[in-house]
Amino acid sequence: GIVSSPQLQPLSPYLNYDARYLQAQPEFIFPEGASKQRGRFELAFSQIGSSAMIGACIGGAGGLYNGINATRLANQSGKLRRTQLLNHVMKQGAATANTFGTIAVMYSAFGVLLQYGRGEDDEINTIAAGGATGLLYKSSAGLRKCVIGGGIGLALTSLYVLWSVAGGGSKKLSDLKSQYL
Repeated sequence: GIVSSPQLQPLSPYLNYDARYLQAQPEFIFPEGASKQRGRFELAFSQIGSSAMIGACIGGAGGLYNGINATRLANQSGKLRRTQLLNHVMKQGAATANTFGTIAVMYSAFGVLLQYGRGEDDEINTIAAGGATGLLYKSSAGLRKCVIGGGIGLALTSLYVLWSVAGGGSKKLSDLKSQYL
């Protein structure tokens, strides 16, 4: 067969190619001097999609809980109960997915704008984008709720930054401290 023939020895028995022609090249091509990590703009798409999916799961679970309680109180059974449960799950799941997706779009847009405006991508952009997102999201509810929303966004992103910096080891924490303090 193939193994006994000397001219066909380097051929792969599975894919029928000559392995000598393959070279060890990098799997991804980066421009010269470019970062080997994805930037905020590239990460925004996965963040927005995953936020909407997480919102749909959380809202669906809440809708199921509310639907079970509502149908039990109304003494519904059979097909009517199943339809009402599905209505609760879909309605609350879609509403929560829209909320989470909207917040993720705002956060990503502020993050990208801050990165382009400041010229660097760091923890300050993350914190500022979170605060601005909270302010904008609650801006139509009045000044007091707008400030509360901004404070919540600022607090959540600050906790995230502290968690990620502390998880990065003492070198990352000391670098951050020397850079900003």
